[in-house]
Amino acid sequence: MALSDLASQLEAQLGEAVSLNTSVSDLTTYRLGGPVAVVVRVFSENDLVTVGQSISSAQDEIPLIVIGRGSNLLVADSGFMGVGIILDGEFTEVKIEPGLRVAAGGAVPLPVVARQSAAAGLAGLEFLVGIPGSIGGAVRMNAGGHGREIREVLDRARIVDIQSGKTRICRADDLDFSYRSSNVKRHEVVVQAELRVSLDDPDACRKRIDDIVRWRRENQPGGANAGSTFKNPSGDSAGRIIDSAGLKGLRVGGVVVSEKHANFLQAEEGATARDVYELMKLVQKKVKESCGIDLESELHTVGFDENS
Repeated sequence: MALSDLASQLEAQLGEAVSLNTSVSDLTTYRLGGPVAVVVRVFSENDLVTVGQSISSAQDEIPLIVIGRGSNLLVADSGFMGVGIILDGEFTEVKIEPGLRVAAGGAVPLPVVARQSAAAGLAGLEFLVGIPGSIGGAVRMNAGGHGREIREVLDRARIVDIQSGKTRICRADDLDFSYRSSNVKRHEVVVQAELRVSLDDPDACRKRIDDIVRWRRENQPGGANAGSTFKNPSGDSAGRIIDSAGLKGLRVGGVVVSEKHANFLQAEEGATARDVYELMKLVQKKVKESCGIDLESELHTVGFDENS
């Protein structure tokens, strides 16, 4: 089954939830990149399984990405000849559960989880307000900030394997968490996470959130970026390393290493996804030459020729 046939099949099954040649620039924080051939909004686990079954039944291998909030995704200017899944509907809900638990769907933005929990007088998730992205992506990559990581607050996650249609319920220890990593596969989707919280005064929770937001505004740039571009090497900071190599202000086309925080690559007007990709590679090359450190990207790059 060719991609066009798969698109027709998905349209017959899911109707207006399927769109063709959708600009990814509307779906990522960089606001760059070409069209995704087929985008499917899934509103339930049944929808997700339907998409997975259709892709699995195709004779040709159909590439797949889960777009989420698009904060760690860079798609080439030529686009992506595959299927992009966006979680919607039940995956956007936040619920306060008994036993000091907050259940958040995979598509819920992390700042929303932080603020809703704080408003309910539930502490422990304030650090999420400073992290771009969704709950699903946060579990997948063990997102963190301000000295904390998602694995510290995760009770369990509900994960759907798109290829098999099977669901697994995982405790934090089951996910082999390490720095910015887990054992969640590319063909798996985190559809919900239950997070541990504690009781506190709502005003105290909101103050901690305000402090984090203030710190971010003072120390990190706004605008079009993907947050931290590179993972921190053990015991060090990628931003400090890039700065020490004298790379603040380094530019490729319309993308520049931020003067405010060297681990942020800022896209300016007229920038392209290729500019971001080339600047990432250039920073890695210069840091390696300067201090022998191999910086690892946090971004999931799609559609680029790694040998170009």
